[in-house]
Amino acid sequence: MPFVDTDDALARDSYYAATARREHSWPALQGDQACDVAVVGGGLAGLSAALDLRARGFDVVLLEAREVGFGASGRNGGQAIHGLACEPELIEQQLGLDAARRVFAMSVEALDLLRERIARHGIACDWRDGWLGLATSASKGRALATSADRLERVYGYALERIAPAQVGRWIASPRFHSGVHDPRSGHLHPLKLTLGLARAAHEAGVRLHEHSAVRSLAQGAQPLLRSDQGTLRARQVLLAGNVYLGGLVPQLAARIMPVGTFIACTEALDPALAASLVPGGQAVCDTNFVVDYFRPTADHRLLYGGRVSYSTLAPADLRRSMQSRLVRSFPQLAGTRIDFAWGGFVDISMNRAPDFGRLPAAAGAPANVYYLQGFSGHGLALTGLAGRLVAEAMAGDAARFDVFARLRHRPFPGGPRLRTPALVLGMAWYRLRDMLA
Repeated sequence: MPFVDTDDALARDSYYAATARREHSWPALQGDQACDVAVVGGGLAGLSAALDLRARGFDVVLLEAREVGFGASGRNGGQAIHGLACEPELIEQQLGLDAARRVFAMSVEALDLLRERIARHGIACDWRDGWLGLATSASKGRALATSADRLERVYGYALERIAPAQVGRWIASPRFHSGVHDPRSGHLHPLKLTLGLARAAHEAGVRLHEHSAVRSLAQGAQPLLRSDQGTLRARQVLLAGNVYLGGLVPQLAARIMPVGTFIACTEALDPALAASLVPGGQAVCDTNFVVDYFRPTADHRLLYGGRVSYSTLAPADLRRSMQSRLVRSFPQLAGTRIDFAWGGFVDISMNRAPDFGRLPAAAGAPANVYYLQGFSGHGLALTGLAGRLVAEAMAGDAARFDVFARLRHRPFPGGPRLRTPALVLGMAWYRLRDMLA
């Protein structure tokens, strides 16, 4: 399959994989087993849910098709940011303002929960406070300021404004016009976080199985999951594999699209040079539709993300293309060596809102198969909260989970054959709009 082949190739040159030790491995599922809750997917959402479910006394088995943290959870840009990938107005339109305020408050709770789990489980994942949202033009600066004003007025979340005359104090780049600063958001090493959560889940009594792809799911009063070497019977199931579920549940796959994102990491820089690029050490993201995002690392490198692929194809010369993007923001890094260049696939939904819910129940059975997907590139913090919400729902209190489950989602147009070409054409328009602005 092209998606699988491309993803394997993109994973080989990851800075995260080179700098995070895998101290544990877990055996594949063997034979016939049973549990209270089966979790499919060994990323941040699945591990977070498993931890909370175990804390509530559930017997939990987690099945991961590859290795824990292989997918987006272990290869993303490392930025933990308030809010969702979609604009708050979309939530307001669908659910009303009161519910939208609850959703936003939960996105902020997700940041607190992330810090809490890092501290409680002693996860050394290079956490650093601070995030900058920067505009690349005067018009985008005005739009960013208007958005920040509304966020404070309607949602009570204040961002520090960065005027054009102040930008140079925050970033050593000629590319940016103005921006906002959020001290509550931040950044970290995502694979170290994921592996730390896996260790914590294992120590809590979660049974983890790697290399245990789920080939079929039979719904019922006690759903049955089959892997290549075993079966697992459970009372409840959580599907947290996102784009890696493949064709396991076609109705879910139709509502998300695998979008390739790409990241490069420089050689270790002189510490003074590294510190001068973003003097406060914050993570940075521009406000374009196709974003560039970057952050300093703990070992004095600059990690730079940008470009997307809506066709599941990787750029022909990833290192060179990423270096050109980096130098556009930081001309002083011309000639700097790129030590790592990698990528992966995130799960975007049509409206960029998260897609949480339950599969329709089988005849005579409860709705006991839950799913979490559609984080749309904004899931580093939200996945942790999503895991908590689904654990609450499985334990009998679905009030917070159902706020998200009420969001409406549509499948991507074009069906399995045409939806990717349609999206490629649509994104070409947004790239042109970014350039014209």
